[in-house]
Amino acid sequence: MDRKLYIDGRWCDAISGETAVIHDPATGQPVGTSAIASAADADRAVQAARKAFPAWAAMHPDKRAEILHCAADLIAERIDTIADILTREQGKPVPDSKKEIAFGVEVIRYYAEEGRRVGGSLRPASRGDIRNLVTSHPVGVVAGIIPWNYPVDLYAWKVAPVLAAGCVLVAKPPHETPLAIGMVVRCFEEAGLPAGVLNDIPGTGPEVGAALSAHPDVNMMTATASVPAGQAIMRAAAGNLKRLSLELGGQCPFIVLDDADPVEAAAAAARRSYSNMGQICIAVNRILVSEKIHDRFVEALVAEVARIKPGHGVDPGVLYGPVLNDSVRQRVRRHVEDAVHRGAKLLTGGDNLKGDAFDRGFFFDPSIVDDVPDGALAVTEETFGPLAAIRRVRNDAEALSVANALPFGLAAYVYSGDLERAWTLAEKIEAGAIGVNVNDTSELQAPFGGWKMSGIGRELGPEGLHAFLEKKHLKLRLRGA
Repeated sequence: MDRKLYIDGRWCDAISGETAVIHDPATGQPVGTSAIASAADADRAVQAARKAFPAWAAMHPDKRAEILHCAADLIAERIDTIADILTREQGKPVPDSKKEIAFGVEVIRYYAEEGRRVGGSLRPASRGDIRNLVTSHPVGVVAGIIPWNYPVDLYAWKVAPVLAAGCVLVAKPPHETPLAIGMVVRCFEEAGLPAGVLNDIPGTGPEVGAALSAHPDVNMMTATASVPAGQAIMRAAAGNLKRLSLELGGQCPFIVLDDADPVEAAAAAARRSYSNMGQICIAVNRILVSEKIHDRFVEALVAEVARIKPGHGVDPGVLYGPVLNDSVRQRVRRHVEDAVHRGAKLLTGGDNLKGDAFDRGFFFDPSIVDDVPDGALAVTEETFGPLAAIRRVRNDAEALSVANALPFGLAAYVYSGDLERAWTLAEKIEAGAIGVNVNDTSELQAPFGGWKMSGIGRELGPEGLHAFLEKKHLKLRLRGA
């Protein structure tokens, strides 16, 4: 596949002519090429969006919904082809790629309808001749930064509410995984999206992301990124006080209380630790398990890992593929070695997978370290790779203290046989979402986002749409009232 930039309704080369070859992380073989945008390309994309904004904002919400539904239908029709490309550029197995794209389709359809429900309200007044009308209006030009781990899904999280709200979007897909997104953009184009409403410019964060964050004609930034990237966006956005929606990193605790079923909890922890090879913002980083059931839980978790079948994600039955690149492997290995150096026990994994099927790709063995001390990198930094770090806790109070000790608060998990006990603990955890006896915290109709340094604002749910709307108060005096 050979993709270009998409600006003002046209596919075009980058001004610099720069391109990048995208390689399959499982084999090292080229999958395709992509144009790589510069700051100059970002500027022309913003200008195209600015020109398209008035007409798109004035379009009836039903017409905008019709275009979004058409794009969603086209993506759904092409899910097999898009999933194949996504697996070959990113590494996740095909079943996970299909699941990601299918949820993205749901998101687009959901916001197509939510955009039709935006209304206003008549508020009480201090005098009988006054009427207070509160209305909602699109914020304007939005720039979106999409990560490489779930590129299609998180693209939908941004493009769907932005367009449904009547805003226009300049999207910066990840330069590491831009190909499947290019196919999604083609679906929006074929659905009849007017020129300039969606502009798509793969590029790097230090150049294109920085240019968009500082651009005076961008009204709002929405980004899924690391904490340092989010901080850089905030600093650059201060120039014109851009609105911000930032979903940043996490270091998510998975708490297993002493009345939990250790086998059930271990299966859930394994799925959330090693799905997409741990490259998920809500992946399990710290497993805080009651010392009373620690040994049974660890035995069950090791058994779960032993059942994982690694391989190329396009092969049947494979549910665990390569990580994106060698920098991910180096980070995971560094976290493992640091934990062991501090006294932790390596139970499984800890190195590259070996063999003819793995040597050409970026494969890393799913890893477990036990009895990890609090200062270790594995329990203080986001590993963003296939590593589960276990720490014993004596009681609920210690579990809560450890869970809340870090400056991150994206997601957390609590497993217990007593719902009231788990609920009580969950209400005290400082995070944007808590899974109680469930290992996923994302839900289409509920807000998703972080506390503390894990972000600002919310995606999904009605909140995900209203993030891109400004409120206006009209105060009217009625003569003779």
